[in-house]
Amino acid sequence: MDALNCLVTGGAGFIGSHLTEKLLEQGHRVTVVDDLSTGQKENLQNVLQNPRLEYIEDTVEDEALVHKVVDQADRVYHLAAAVGVALIAKQPIQTIERNIYPTQLILNRLGQRAERGERIPCFIASTSEVYGKNTKEIYAEEDDLVFGATTKPRWSYGVSKAIDEFLALAFYKEKGLPAVVGRFFNVVGPRQSGAYGMVLPRFVEAAIHNNPLVVHDDGHQVRCFAHVDDVVRGVIQLIEKPETAGRVYNIGSDEPVSILELAHRVMSRVQSQSEITFQSYADAYDESFEDIRRRVPDLTRIREAIGYHATKNLDDIIDAVADYQRSETME
Repeated sequence: MDALNCLVTGGAGFIGSHLTEKLLEQGHRVTVVDDLSTGQKENLQNVLQNPRLEYIEDTVEDEALVHKVVDQADRVYHLAAAVGVALIAKQPIQTIERNIYPTQLILNRLGQRAERGERIPCFIASTSEVYGKNTKEIYAEEDDLVFGATTKPRWSYGVSKAIDEFLALAFYKEKGLPAVVGRFFNVVGPRQSGAYGMVLPRFVEAAIHNNPLVVHDDGHQVRCFAHVDDVVRGVIQLIEKPETAGRVYNIGSDEPVSILELAHRVMSRVQSQSEITFQSYADAYDESFEDIRRRVPDLTRIREAIGYHATKNLDDIIDAVADYQRSETME
């Protein structure tokens, strides 16, 4: 594949920084736009001096900037968004605005290019949160989205990302824009912060320091954890296949584990003397918080599309996060 101009919004974030590194490794030119609201410039420290990287510390809510960077792009990876359960519970206004408005700006500009015959492949990052309270054992892409009441701020995240999906698919249908949507399921790995409620880095940090691992509710909630390297590889492969345009794909792991079991696995891998304590959702967030008991993706569609498979299991992931956190502590 020839060298391309790739735009990565949210490129200083956890997933975005890994994506940026991979694209540069493949020989592409990358423009990163990030306002550092949840990302960190340090996430790009290994590539900031790369002459093929343009780093712009600004917001994709700036229409003039969006026009400029989108017009220069051969590929667009839109990852900028509000992230983390803790942030969403505290700042629902920001969650809604930051998830919808920039997506519309980017798609509008890409749509204008598509009308001129310039059909630029675009990846729109979504989330497993869009499934809401659907009670199915395993979530497939065509399943119903089941959200809670509007009085529960938690659902504002899933609803706003669902709007992003509707927009992307509408631009595909009306403008011929080759947009593909990826729903991330608990992506984890080095450089992920636990500051916004992400459970695995939070557990690992506590275990390394022999502090209590705080499990919310009863710990029997079920999740699947995928290494960021596997997810990034899937994202890049999806955007390069023309037949994936106009479709939605689950991206992650389909190996379920309870949060309580995860806590025990972390303590075992880290060889920690920590204890496990329990905290209610009301104490962790507020009385309005609702959670999903089980979230497991059906990965049939992405496997058939690009042969997607995970190369790292849960123990590999825990080890990678622990190694990273220890190295950060030593610096």
